[in-house]
Amino acid sequence: MSKELEKNYNPSEIEDRLYQKWLDKKYFHAEVNPDKKPFTIVMPPPNITGKLHMGHALDNTMQDILIRFKRMQGFEALWMPGTDHASIATEVKVIDALKAEGIDKHELGREGFLKRSWEWKKEYGGAITSQLRKIGSSCDWDRERFTMDEGCSKAVQEVFINLYEKGLIYKGSRIVNWCPVCNTSISDAEVEHVEQAGHFWHINYPIVGEEGRFVQIATTRPETLLGDTAIAVNPEDDRYKDIVGKMVDLPLTGRQIPVIADSYVDMEFGTGVVKITPAHDPNDFEVGKRHNLPEINVMNDDATINNLGGKYAGMDRYEARKAIVADLEELGLLVKVEDHSHNVGTHDRCKTTVEPMVKQQWFVKMDELIKPAVEGVKNGDIELMPASMDKTYYNWTDNIRDWCISRQLWWGHRIPAYYCKDCGQMVVADEAVCTCPKCEGTNMEQDPDTLDTWFSSALWPFSTLGWPENTKELEYFYPTDVLVTGYDIIFFWVIRMIFSGYEHMGKKPFGKVLFHGLVRDSL
Repeated sequence: MSKELEKNYNPSEIEDRLYQKWLDKKYFHAEVNPDKKPFTIVMPPPNITGKLHMGHALDNTMQDILIRFKRMQGFEALWMPGTDHASIATEVKVIDALKAEGIDKHELGREGFLKRSWEWKKEYGGAITSQLRKIGSSCDWDRERFTMDEGCSKAVQEVFINLYEKGLIYKGSRIVNWCPVCNTSISDAEVEHVEQAGHFWHINYPIVGEEGRFVQIATTRPETLLGDTAIAVNPEDDRYKDIVGKMVDLPLTGRQIPVIADSYVDMEFGTGVVKITPAHDPNDFEVGKRHNLPEINVMNDDATINNLGGKYAGMDRYEARKAIVADLEELGLLVKVEDHSHNVGTHDRCKTTVEPMVKQQWFVKMDELIKPAVEGVKNGDIELMPASMDKTYYNWTDNIRDWCISRQLWWGHRIPAYYCKDCGQMVVADEAVCTCPKCEGTNMEQDPDTLDTWFSSALWPFSTLGWPENTKELEYFYPTDVLVTGYDIIFFWVIRMIFSGYEHMGKKPFGKVLFHGLVRDSL
């Protein structure tokens, strides 16, 4: 006797059974097949920081529609799934979980912390892939990848060493975006500029040797006055030509600093005079390099004033701001305070105001690397859809700076650089270096920093297919055909995949990029 059809549809009975049947029969699995034309999509790997949201559902549904359609058309259709280790986001989640247990990450040590992070990955990475199955995603689970699996890690190391040997990766002291809460550097792409109500503080700096004469500057950040190493005027500004080359007393510090002329200064903005703090402002950093100015970092990593700050040492940056303004007013050097709205850089993860600081970090030189990525879109090798995204793309590529790739984190791909603690020699190598090639000492240690998450995900279209090995899958399925993604990660991920594909594979990573909108909460 046949079973009576239930009155109500029970999806849990039908969907799981049907999906398992699809998997058992390998309906979604793709193999190298010379008799068929390949069609490839790589899944934007979701972070292992929680569970999928509606945006993931939208993104994966669009990919699923495309891959199923191409599969039915007779293509050897590969939809490559995977997850991203998400260095900062995951480290923050694990730290918070430890705090709830009353444990500090430094008590665990690096190895203990990494063990907990891998446990997190097992729990939440598994939850994410389970959800992808639940919504019926027809991706090839036999080929699932993770940005820190053995193969992808090998690709990351290979790329780092290749770029370093070409002189395209370097370590140096440059101004970086520093997050005082996450205690790490972040790239320009991770900084959101948010309009905030602030003030312009007008301050008089006394001119040395000219009693009663002052030059007035206007600043939004009086606390960085402690790190000023010059004040600047425009060389065409007749108001100030006679003071160029003179010295001024830097209030509250007991130091004297020079007046310099630089065309960077806008004569029409503020007073036409700007304070130059090379260690705490990216524009000032460049001015400082042009004029050989010292770089004085007056902040600790948590954005408190360091011991160079005199009486303000130990104060939070905003607490120091209030104290400095009060002291300037008491000295009669505070001229006026104006309301002023301006864009302030914040960390896109924790929303903390970023502190520009000069730090020793690792960087990728972008001037040459970005050129093929620009040309690839201009000549139609890669099509951005909608076409209006071209303008956004070029706006970023035309103003690109060197990419800060080092992060002061434990979770992630550790930088393959080793230092001799006896003579200071640095060696970049694909295996641990135990003996110094210079002094033959054995007191070697690895760089403690890890790489930016996006450094590994930039390699996703080819690292997932077996590169740096010349696999048959790489030869057959690369370049991929379509990338489907939200428009918000064009800088973080899309551009970086494009220049990485041209640099390491000699060809584009994909032919088309379909950008879609974002699912947002109602206000």
